[in-house]
Amino acid sequence: MTSPTGRALRLTVYVGENDTWHHKPLYSEIVHRAHAAGLAGASAFRGVEGFGASSRIHTSRLLSLSEDLPVAVVVVDAEERVRAFLPRLAELVGEHLVTLEECEVVLPRTDRPPAGGSPGAGRTPSPDETDPKGKNSL
Repeated sequence: MTSPTGRALRLTVYVGENDTWHHKPLYSEIVHRAHAAGLAGASAFRGVEGFGASSRIHTSRLLSLSEDLPVAVVVVDAEERVRAFLPRLAELVGEHLVTLEECEVVLPRTDRPPAGGSPGAGRTPSPDETDPKGKNSL
């Protein structure tokens, strides 16, 4: 997995909540493929209202229309890594909207203690480290 700093590329895929790939939610398949490709990060965001090519508005405000809400899957990494991922994505997305935007990634430095802090303070533990008191869990 990479940890980009500075310039990066943001890939956004717009799908519907009910879109599937082999009986699995499409947004989940995209996130898992991005993870398997070693990309720096991917998240799926459920929308509360939207419309796409069908021009049908999907909204969470009315129960009768709360089906198939919009989902945006966002992937961020270095440009060459995101572009290398596009062929793996192509077979999944069909006619869904896919956008690419240049962005800047800003990460705090973790190789030195924050001002007035002790070494390791403010550092986010890696997923392999254990947290016996659960302080870093949601």
